[in-house]
Amino acid sequence: MFTLATWNINSVRLREGLVARLLREESPDILCLQECKSPVEKIPMEAFRELGYDHIVARGQKGYNGVAILSRLPIEDAGDRDYAGLGHARHVAARLQNGVVIHNMYIPAGGDIPDREQNEKFGQKLDFVAEMRDVFHADRPKRSIMVGDFNIAPREDDVWSHKQLLKVVSHTPIEVEHLLDAQAAGEWVDITRKDIPEGQLYSWWSYRARDWDAADKGRRLDHIWASTDIANAGHGSRVLRDVRGWEKPSDHAPVFASFDL
Repeated sequence: MFTLATWNINSVRLREGLVARLLREESPDILCLQECKSPVEKIPMEAFRELGYDHIVARGQKGYNGVAILSRLPIEDAGDRDYAGLGHARHVAARLQNGVVIHNMYIPAGGDIPDREQNEKFGQKLDFVAEMRDVFHADRPKRSIMVGDFNIAPREDDVWSHKQLLKVVSHTPIEVEHLLDAQAAGEWVDITRKDIPEGQLYSWWSYRARDWDAADKGRRLDHIWASTDIANAGHGSRVLRDVRGWEKPSDHAPVFASFDL
């Protein structure tokens, strides 16, 4: 059995102390980070190794994007893919000794205008997710877990107001359709919602809110999915909402799940 967490850290160097605190207090076996905003060689790996996370697979980029997998369990680099040909560090995979492959994804946010004609970033986001669909359709995932900041809240109860966010990037019908198509193509199971099937559930709260906790205008942008052959092994899902209230926090909270594998 192992416990896995995913967290958009919004600069791993700026928030090295928060990552270390999470590793000390929660001790996940594997932590997948997104938006590291750092070249690989400048990720503070020694600090994480001192806490027992000796195995690190990462793809970096100066100032933007970046994904990393920190593990107490032995892992080997299982490659990456440049989705939509953006040249961004948005995907990395690692293979555990039991053969399970963990994919860490950082889907583009997509800008502010939900129209690809007016906003190139929105088109890039849709193309990124469409390529995910095509990849999963061509090579259906087996013994795989995919986590990360998908920047899409697919369900009505994944956002604070379904009606008010229908035209807001991250919850527009076309984004949701693209994500659900990708999920169906890979027969992925949303582990978080398998464990917590009902009710409002968020992992992101905007910095713009004066009191994010009181306003509670959140969205569930961070996900843990598993291929159908191992989905029944997933359990114990939780969002660590309190982490959003730590000093100088990321605007995302970590999402956890355990797997009996």
